Amino acid sequence: MKTILKTIIQERLTQEFSPIQLQVEDESWQHGGGPDAQSHFKIVIVSPAFSGLKLLARHRKVQSVLAEVISQIRALSLHTLTPDEWTIAKEQNSSFRSPGCHNKT
Repeated sequence: MKTILKTIIQERLTQEFSPIQLQVEDESWQHGGGPDAQSHFKIVIVSPAFSGLKLLARHRKVQSVLAEVISQIRALSLHTLTPDEWTIAKEQNSSFRSPGCHNKT
């Protein structure tokens, strides 16, 4: 049985960051990989653990937690927010879109 990377990602991020909001989307199908490719993921994570950290530091923390699975992923779109930033994003109806893939077939 194939390991579901989405589940692993969700479990590790939940354990490490206790997020108030977590969305993990497998976007592989949008990039020519098909429904089982598990190659492109988008993560929207909201946690107090990001308070006081700059964007790069937040991304490094997430990547560190996912170090074992990152080698299996081709693209990872990260949206890391504090609870206050999340409140503002919701008020502004922000959408967290991933960049297009230049290798899409």
